[in-house]
Amino acid sequence: MMLKSALLAATLAGGLALAGPAMADGPVAGRSAEAETAAFDADRAAILAMAGNYKVTFDMRETTPWRADYTPIPGKVSGGHEAVRVIEDSGRRIVLQHLLVVDEGDGKQMVIKHWRQDWTYEPESVLVYAGKGRWNVEAVPAAFRKGRWSQTVWQTDDSPRYGGWGQWTEEGGVRRWRSNWTWRPLARRDAVRKPPYDRYLAINRHSPSPAGWIHWQDNIKEGPEPGSADGRIVPFVQESVLNSYVRDDSVSLAAADSYWAATKDYWAAIRTDWDEAIARDKGVSVAEVAETGSASGERLMGLADDIQSGKVRLPQAVQRGKAVIAEVTRR
Repeated sequence: MMLKSALLAATLAGGLALAGPAMADGPVAGRSAEAETAAFDADRAAILAMAGNYKVTFDMRETTPWRADYTPIPGKVSGGHEAVRVIEDSGRRIVLQHLLVVDEGDGKQMVIKHWRQDWTYEPESVLVYAGKGRWNVEAVPAAFRKGRWSQTVWQTDDSPRYGGWGQWTEEGGVRRWRSNWTWRPLARRDAVRKPPYDRYLAINRHSPSPAGWIHWQDNIKEGPEPGSADGRIVPFVQESVLNSYVRDDSVSLAAADSYWAATKDYWAAIRTDWDEAIARDKGVSVAEVAETGSASGERLMGLADDIQSGKVRLPQAVQRGKAVIAEVTRR
C-alpha cells in the first residue's frame, strides 16, 4: 500500500479536491415543461459522457499572491491514464468511479482507486467541507434547487472530499456546469508541503470537449492569518488547476475493470457505511492526513487490495472496513 501511495503521489501530485460558503447564481429562470425535460436530458448526457478511457493531464499553477509575504510556487504538470465508469444511474442520480492505471513496466499495471463523483438532480442537501476535518450536511435553499445538480466528490477510500451545486448551461457555444463557491480540504500536493494555508475556496467547472472533457478548478488558497489571535481566514494565493481528460483507447485499461470486478461489492458496503455515519451525525468528522488524504485511507484501500489478491474474503474485509470507519468517525 505504501508503494501505491508513493506512485499516486508521483503520478498525480495534485489530487482533486467541498464547501461552506453558499454563494451562487440566482434561481433558474422559469421554462416550459418541454424545455425542462430537454435540459434534464442534456444534463444527463453531459454527465454520462464523462465515462470512458482517458489520458489525463493535471496542470496546476499558482498565479496571483494575495499577500506580500507569499511567493507562488512553480507550476506543475502531471498525468496518467484513467478509467471512468458509471457505477450507478437511477435517472436523477449518477455515480462515476475513477480508476487510475499506472504502468509499472514489463507489461504490468497497478490500479489505484481514485476519486468518485456523485451527481444528484435538484438536491435537498449537500455534504460540504467545514474545515479542520469536518464535513456538514447543509440544506440547498429551496429556490435554488430547481433545474440544478449537486456534485459530491469522495476520496480514494470513499471518505468525503467536497461538494457543491450548480446549473448546466451553454454560454458562447460551450456547455458547462459551474458550482457555487465551496471550501475544499488541501490536496496531497499541498498538504505534504505544510503550507501556511489549510483549505481552498473554489469554483469547479466541468465541460464536455471534442476530445473528452475538462475539469477546471478556480482556487483561492486560504488559511488562518499568521499571528492572528482570532484565527480569521485570509487568502494567500490564487491557483488555476486544469484537468484535461482526452479519450484514449491506445492503452488497455482492462486492469481497472478487473480490479473493480473484484472489489466493487466491498466498496459498495464501504459507501453504505460512510452514508450511515454521515446520516447519524448530519455530517462527519475524519482526521485529515497529508500522505493518504484521511485517517482511514491506507487501511480501507489496503483491504480492497487484499480482496483482489485473495488474502481476505469479502465478509471479513467488510467487517474490518466498518471497524475502521467506526474508529475514525468516533467523537
